Amino acid sequence: MARIAGIDLPKEKRIEVALTYIYGIGLPLSTKILKQAGVNPDTRAKDMKEDEVSRVAAIIQKEYKVEGDLRREISQNIKRLIDIGSYRGYRHRRSLPVRGQRTKTNARTRKGPRKTVGVTRKATKAAPPPEK
Repeated sequence: MARIAGIDLPKEKRIEVALTYIYGIGLPLSTKILKQAGVNPDTRAKDMKEDEVSRVAAIIQKEYKVEGDLRREISQNIKRLIDIGSYRGYRHRRSLPVRGQRTKTNARTRKGPRKTVGVTRKATKAAPPPEK
């Protein structure tokens, strides 16, 4: 089983697609890494030789920021925006869309499920009994 950057790659998938399971690597970057390492992108992850895996892992480790380091950097960037009080930081803090999307409708991914806002009414006094 190929293990790169602390991630177990799925055995049955092509290595080109399997590399995308690593946070920070998409299909274009995966293709670029494999070309640089001289590995056929159609090879299944389970069929990769040990030296091919080590070449790919070395390229990823040396040239790209992935997994924990990338997640840490992104969270620090967001924390910085919040700390300096920027508009984007304010939107992050309130869990609202950051890049100018509308919020009157849509934006459910950021805002979460709808919360129904109901009307509360005061209890009415019981009517006095009718006089005879």
